[in-house]
Amino acid sequence: MIAWEFGAADLAGLRFAHSPMAELVASAFVLRAGPAPWVSPAWSARVSAALGQWPTLRAVLFGPRGYAPDFLTPVPPIARPRLDDEFAMIAATPLDRVVGEVLDGWTGQAAPPEIVAFARDPRAGMTTLLAEVRAYHDVAIAPLWPRLRASAEAEIAGRMRVAAARSPRAMIDSLHPRLAWDGSALLLKYPHKTGEWSGGAGMALLPTGFAGPEMYAVTTGRALWYAPRGYGNLWQSPPAPAATLTALLGPTRAAVLTLLAAPASTGDVAGHLGLAPATASHHLTTLRDAGLLTTTRAGRRLLYERTPLGDQLLG
Repeated sequence: MIAWEFGAADLAGLRFAHSPMAELVASAFVLRAGPAPWVSPAWSARVSAALGQWPTLRAVLFGPRGYAPDFLTPVPPIARPRLDDEFAMIAATPLDRVVGEVLDGWTGQAAPPEIVAFARDPRAGMTTLLAEVRAYHDVAIAPLWPRLRASAEAEIAGRMRVAAARSPRAMIDSLHPRLAWDGSALLLKYPHKTGEWSGGAGMALLPTGFAGPEMYAVTTGRALWYAPRGYGNLWQSPPAPAATLTALLGPTRAAVLTLLAAPASTGDVAGHLGLAPATASHHLTTLRDAGLLTTTRAGRRLLYERTPLGDQLLG
């Protein structure tokens, strides 16, 4: 177990964010580890087949030590950064740090030509790496991005409600099976790691769909990556509503109510169910007025989710 210093005073600086680069690097971890039951085999096959197009990215992220350089995953200073925002942060990394972290992934091993070239000319290496990262993102992340972002938004809204209704400690304790808080430290229950880390002020919690069942700690910048609730649904079609619910509400409203196991916006519902936004809005409003849905605001987005009555109706 690792104890990461985090006292009651640090709660004031605790925040959530959703990072494109965290999703990208976590997706590389998934591919590196082999088949994962919660990931679409079609996605894994498609992205794995394309890895040969990006030799520098593959050398940096798929090295023998199972290591990813910290400079590729800067902790975002804002809640909803774009990929370009994070690229600007990565590009500003001092080159000596870049080289050190790239070489760390090959410590004790014979480095391939891509790593040797990177160390010889890190500026050119960084240019090549970022171009390949963007190309990888277009293939592996961009097709899933609306779902990844919506899942993170729903997760953040749900966790904030738990913190407000129960307590910040209850929110942290329910975040992940490997995480607990004793009031003075975050306890990271890693089976083969022990230690004590200092400096928990400014901690960021990053819901990351590709984290899956794992939790990742980023000490540079102080962040924890963990999967949002329902992360296995990222590749799945919306569940079919029960026949009895369809008979009661009609097929579209039954599908909307069934979909909203986690909070979602009008646009999310429209995209998942293939509805016009105006049609989705009409059905959401009707279900809300009937007491089956409630709404919360997350930034500029209005999120709908089932009420206890709505859950009972599906139950």
